[in-house]
Amino acid sequence: MMKRNLVTLLTAAIVPLTALSCRKNNTNTPVPPPQTGAKTNPQIYQVKGVIKELFPERKKVKIAHEEITNYMEAMTMMLDVKEAKELAGLQAGDTVSFRMLVTDDDGWIDQLKKIDGPRTPLPPEPSFRRVPQVEPLAVGDKLPDYTFTNSTGRAVRLGEFQGRALAITFIFTRCPFPTFCPRLSTGFSETAQKLKAMAGGPTNWHLLSITIDPEYDTPQRLEGYAQRYKADPNHWDHVTGTLNDITAISEQFGLQFWRANPNEPINHNVRTVVVDATGRIQWITPENDWKSDTLVEQMVRAARVKAGN
Repeated sequence: MMKRNLVTLLTAAIVPLTALSCRKNNTNTPVPPPQTGAKTNPQIYQVKGVIKELFPERKKVKIAHEEITNYMEAMTMMLDVKEAKELAGLQAGDTVSFRMLVTDDDGWIDQLKKIDGPRTPLPPEPSFRRVPQVEPLAVGDKLPDYTFTNSTGRAVRLGEFQGRALAITFIFTRCPFPTFCPRLSTGFSETAQKLKAMAGGPTNWHLLSITIDPEYDTPQRLEGYAQRYKADPNHWDHVTGTLNDITAISEQFGLQFWRANPNEPINHNVRTVVVDATGRIQWITPENDWKSDTLVEQMVRAARVKAGN
């Protein structure tokens, strides 16, 4: 186990460019997985909110929106638009109305319209929070040996995956919006299916989903979540652990999760990581739009790495 200092106050950029947020509206029921390849008409919600940041070159906008009745609490989210022109003429601080469209496996907004009135002054983002003092990890670094607990109650050490390619992502079971945690879990599910079906493919690989909501996500809840994604326990673990250890490893990969207030749901960004068979980090992505084929390619390469390479 790597040595970690006592908890200290560290300055942190709490809402980086890729910050995401997802909250379920007043229900403790974990969200069912999307139906892969499902073609459904979108559920449409009429929403109002305040623009915090615009990224037209990425077709994204960060909006602090109101509660969406029977779907989602008020929150700040990075949302996709299909066309950059949807964001034309808008500025941070503008109050807007828009449609939120949600299918089984996708979500986006359109018809953004500025609501007349002065721009809303944006409050400063929190500048620090309590985190373990840890060193950031980069490609080529050795993976630290944290210990977690999987959905069957078994202790899982990261060091036990030496000799196997390991993919890690971070989720929580109450995350509802299809392009956030459900998309990451669906990507892991598709990756597992493709690796197992690959003729002559590697067998020394494993997937690890770490919850960032350990207070709620007990092993029993993680087991139900794993079953919904048809996770094979021989190749895919869903794990929980102490908040200190989960915060530490997530911070090391640049993932941040927080609550604006103790009783509020989680805001977070995303990270997916691949570790090669010698235990060194091969790939880190801060995006949620990677494809399973990309992860399969990374895992095949990671599984073939030998000591001394």
